[in-house]
Amino acid sequence: MRSIRWSVPFVATLAVALMAVPVSAGHHEDPRTRNMRPMGHIVEPASLLDSSVANVNIHTDIAFWGKYAFQGTWFGFNIRDISSPGNPKQVSFTECSGNQGDIVVWDDILVRSWNTPAGTAGVFGAGTTCDGQTIPNDPNPVPIAGNFEGVNVFDISDPTDPALVASVETECGSHTATGVPDLTNDRLLIYNSSSSALCPGIDIIEVPLGNPAGANLLGFEPAFRGCHDTSVILGDAMMAACAGGDGWTLWSLDPADLDDPDFVASVAVPTVTIGHSAGFTWDGEVLIFGHEPGGGVAAECEAADAAEKKSLFFFDPDDASDDGTAVGTPLGMWTLPRPQSATENCTVHNFNVVPLRSDRYVLTQGSYQSGTSVVDFTDLAAPVELGYSDPPPLPVPPGSPFCAPAGCELGGVWSSYWYNNFIYETNITEGLNIFRFSGRQTAGALQLDHLNPQTQEFTH
Repeated sequence: MRSIRWSVPFVATLAVALMAVPVSAGHHEDPRTRNMRPMGHIVEPASLLDSSVANVNIHTDIAFWGKYAFQGTWFGFNIRDISSPGNPKQVSFTECSGNQGDIVVWDDILVRSWNTPAGTAGVFGAGTTCDGQTIPNDPNPVPIAGNFEGVNVFDISDPTDPALVASVETECGSHTATGVPDLTNDRLLIYNSSSSALCPGIDIIEVPLGNPAGANLLGFEPAFRGCHDTSVILGDAMMAACAGGDGWTLWSLDPADLDDPDFVASVAVPTVTIGHSAGFTWDGEVLIFGHEPGGGVAAECEAADAAEKKSLFFFDPDDASDDGTAVGTPLGMWTLPRPQSATENCTVHNFNVVPLRSDRYVLTQGSYQSGTSVVDFTDLAAPVELGYSDPPPLPVPPGSPFCAPAGCELGGVWSSYWYNNFIYETNITEGLNIFRFSGRQTAGALQLDHLNPQTQEFTH
């Protein structure tokens, strides 16, 4: 696999670049390296736990189409105009009260995850309406016992006023959703992950591009684990991987039969109990796996915590590699180098790989209250953090049930994704923050028309 040698002058330059800026608080003032330049932001304070903050509509995952960012929230989604990254603008907010709010966007179609049975009480519960309609609004819902959970499909041709056109019910709901464009058949497929051991695999949902109101559930693909998050790489690689439980599952994909992934392997990762995220390098040579000890509501990045609690793992997804390694062979691991406090919820959460023209591997990642970082993992045995923004600990709301016994706010960075030379940070309690990474390691990155971060539409 790939490796590089660091010259002495480069190491010295890197050390200077990583000197943290001595600052206090806020997106522009959070402690950070000099190569992480704060750009624009949209501030929407929110908290599930702090009664002094009126807004409980916390921010979750994000996707991009052209000049728009589509940012999920607990109770719907925002559309932001990011044509000027230094000054993003709010376009609209659409209510849909199923929590989680994972987003897939394709042209004029948006699919959003509804994670919890409708009408469930509590901060992790769900309401009963979406875009002003009592759900399911589909006249032919799947007859599954219990209240609705699944995905909602919107027409976003008017970004100022999205319209709910379909709701597709699934047996265990939708924790995350991954888009798989199947343009030969004029449809968008959704590989739906419920993150439930009761449904150990992924639902396959079809959204006809010419008739999104006709969205329907095609079937279920076993994974032998509850899939928390699923990623796809198309082009030459043609693979899908789900993370969940004690590891990850790999499928191969046939471009003529994308609704029927072909099982390849199930790989257990020692010490892991909550597999969280999977992804690929753009050449398809490396599978990246992360997990979420404590479910994202525990302080798992303290100095005394085991390395695997605050790490990304690198594996070989190919059973015919040039070096003779087999699918699932460990290739390396990156560990967050900045210890966090006992009042900061922290694990490595959501990431994506920068689409570089070179053979260098660089990713951006968000890890709750440890913030956002840029990591060079070209040398899989010795990855290097190139830059970061790491905010101070959030105040602990009275009676917080998390990070016991110290308590903590459920906060920090849900996702940090690279899109067209900027890093978009969706911050749980703040809103949308944007950074520009100035390091030469990402020079010449490909420009994309759109990005669903869990879907790599080509191999490069």
